[in-house]
Amino acid sequence: MRLVLRHAAKLDLAEARRWYEERQPRLGQEFIASVDAALALIREFPLIAPKVDPRVRRAGTKRFPYGIFYIIDGQTIRVLAVLRNGRSSFWWQGRMKED
Repeated sequence: MRLVLRHAAKLDLAEARRWYEERQPRLGQEFIASVDAALALIREFPLIAPKVDPRVRRAGTKRFPYGIFYIIDGQTIRVLAVLRNGRSSFWWQGRMKED
């Protein structure tokens, strides 16, 4: 399957990486590696994560308290958001129609 990160999800990743790098050198890189591992798992097993909405699934990351919100659209996985746990669980809803 093809995996596509929406622009807003890319911004989420950049913001989180920057935040972790400010806390500790290389921690931002470790965060990105953790997200990349989760994305690889999602690509291989798209149905692995539970649904949080009729179309949206949420996968977690190891070590970092973040969720990856995505939809399966035919043969494409579209990542809507990468958000810190504890943020409103409906934060991603505004991104459903973005391209």
